[in-house]
Amino acid sequence: MADIIQLLPDSIANQIAAGEVIQRPASVVKELMENSIDAGSTSIKLVVKDAGKTLIQVIDNGSGMSETDARMAFERHATSKIRETSDLFAIRTMGFRGEAMASIAAIAQVEMRTRQAKNELGTRITIEASEIKTHEACQCVVGTTTSVKNLFFNVPVRRNFLKSNTVEMRYIIDEFQRIALAHSDVFFSLHHNGKEVLHLPSGNLRQRVVGILGKKYNQKLVPIDEETDVVRIIGYVGKPEFARKKRSDQYFFVNTRFIKSGYLHHAVIGAFEELLPKGTHPLYVIFIEIDPSKIDINVHPTKQEIKFDDERLIYNYLRVAVRHALGQYNVSPVLDFDQETFMTRQVQMEAQQQKAAGQSGESSKIGDFAGGNMTSPREKSNLKNWQKLYEGIEAFDPPTSDSDNDETEAVTIESSLEMDDSDGTFSKLTKQPYQVHQRYIISSIKSGFMLIDQQAAHERILYEKYLYTLNQNTNTTQQQLFAKTMNLSIADAMILKEILPQVNQLGFDVQEFGKETFVIHGAPPEIKSGEEEQSIEILIEQYRENVDLKLDIRENVARSMARSASIKHGQSLTPLEMQSIIDELFACEIPYQSPRGTNCFITFDLEELAKQF
Repeated sequence: MADIIQLLPDSIANQIAAGEVIQRPASVVKELMENSIDAGSTSIKLVVKDAGKTLIQVIDNGSGMSETDARMAFERHATSKIRETSDLFAIRTMGFRGEAMASIAAIAQVEMRTRQAKNELGTRITIEASEIKTHEACQCVVGTTTSVKNLFFNVPVRRNFLKSNTVEMRYIIDEFQRIALAHSDVFFSLHHNGKEVLHLPSGNLRQRVVGILGKKYNQKLVPIDEETDVVRIIGYVGKPEFARKKRSDQYFFVNTRFIKSGYLHHAVIGAFEELLPKGTHPLYVIFIEIDPSKIDINVHPTKQEIKFDDERLIYNYLRVAVRHALGQYNVSPVLDFDQETFMTRQVQMEAQQQKAAGQSGESSKIGDFAGGNMTSPREKSNLKNWQKLYEGIEAFDPPTSDSDNDETEAVTIESSLEMDDSDGTFSKLTKQPYQVHQRYIISSIKSGFMLIDQQAAHERILYEKYLYTLNQNTNTTQQQLFAKTMNLSIADAMILKEILPQVNQLGFDVQEFGKETFVIHGAPPEIKSGEEEQSIEILIEQYRENVDLKLDIRENVARSMARSASIKHGQSLTPLEMQSIIDELFACEIPYQSPRGTNCFITFDLEELAKQF
């Protein structure tokens, strides 16, 4: 039988390796910028076109390469970082595998110009699909300029899997920000389609954090600086009152290398204990400096996962460092854990006593209801389609009970009164809707009753309203007496600029005022006064999440705005507000599901319920 095993050609082997190392344009950005950092650059310029699909160019003023090194850089497993096995446990550079440049050259058209300071001429190399096209001397400045054009040009299937320019640019910005945060002493700039997006002068860490995340973050930062014999932990955490609903702006760096670690994230969250509002996440930018021999970074090709010799020790050090920082800057009330537990119990007991004493004379504050003014012709015409659901409710009476059942019913009503009957819900027969756990609305129908998720229902109502507004180009804006200035991070500012026409169509009046600054002159009536900026931030976060769904921009904005402006779980509603939600939900074209695909309501049939007893 003939031999069938053979060595793969380098071009095919490089393409296979590229599938693991180079997943999208952002992967190229990461590899090229890390090479510039390893070359000792103090200035790095990133230029991209069409979110990196057409061009990715990195220009640095680093040490440059000799003619031989420039050629060897594109060979597989060619690296200047390691010589022997022991070097793997003393790595302080960003790259070391020697795979990136060969992988990039296998699936793109690459040009490199590089020169060392001691040489008068530099070297120019062009490679296409692993094949060297040009290798010659050239005039160029000291440092290295690498241009990657037409990524995946020879792997069309991979190119088709790339997302929209908005999504790919977001990934590029993420990689750029991570490297820029880790090297605050280096100047960085980012240009996209001829416009400068980011300009970050060299400075200290706080200046870099504020430069990337936005000026408003300056007042939110609490510094961390703890050092032990094993590890040093420095950086910043956000104050609890500025925590956000989404897990964004959270960065871990180990020896200036960005990593992802759910274990270390848990340590940070544990340090906040009861300081964070429910369902929120703090921002943090934390650097861990440790002996390279105590970690293993050779775990994954992206090098974003590492292993510690003693992970539990690092966990405890990190938790204590964050807790100490919060206490030192009077964010955390006390650091004596035993005393804190005692004080917490005392406060809870006092609160319960006060509540018991004042419960009879107080009534809970009813939350405001947003978005109850839907009277379009479409809704009125659709409403009649749902009237059949309620036919016969007035004529429906509960069955007559015998004496034994009367006693049982009396006990049931008496028990209900003891639980909570401040509004008479349990002590009288009523067809008026009522609320359960400030989350669900219960409404009677002729066949039984219906359980409505108030947030999902209101999202559906607002979604169809906003989509109608965008399609018909009609809106209502509530102008503000005094305009408000809003500062955003670079990434958020880019998204808002992209969707600003649609946002203003929905009733906002927002204008650009600089690169990352916007001025709010007005907002839709559904937005409460003082919550305009928060609503826009939530809208941006929701839009970013929906981008991967490849929705039309109008539909995406409508979905995001509905999520931002809708009533939330935990908000109290009056019977009138609950009835308004029911009426408007059944006036919708698709009342069954929210824009996120969850059920707006479920029904319970009396006959089926009777079988349960």
